[in-house]
Amino acid sequence: MRHYIALVHKEADSAFGVSFPDLPGVFSAADAESDLVSNAVEALRLWAEDETLPDPTPIEVLLARDDIRAELGLGAVLIRIPLIEDDSRVVRANVTFEAGTLKAIDAEAARRGLTRSAFLASCARKEIETRG
Repeated sequence: MRHYIALVHKEADSAFGVSFPDLPGVFSAADAESDLVSNAVEALRLWAEDETLPDPTPIEVLLARDDIRAELGLGAVLIRIPLIEDDSRVVRANVTFEAGTLKAIDAEAARRGLTRSAFLASCARKEIETRG
């Protein structure tokens, strides 16, 4: 899994703006700070549908850039955004759970109209993408 560094801007009377130094033209916005990562993940994922992603630039290299240092000096911050790349291959995995947990997983998956695998994959993706 790759992580890209995003530059977050916030002015007093505006939403948060997110841009990616490695990916000119890719941007996102969020009204709430809590939506920053999920909105940025979505922007990355949409861009990756049509473009080949470059390797992420190491943070040390980004921090050495004059333009990045200037943005940081104006109050911008850097955040790390995970990208789980879509891959249509399906692989089988054998996992072990405590019986009560498995019963709760199955019940919740059924309530949502999902298979156990789809539910677990959805939960894992959400956890990875929101916690980076």
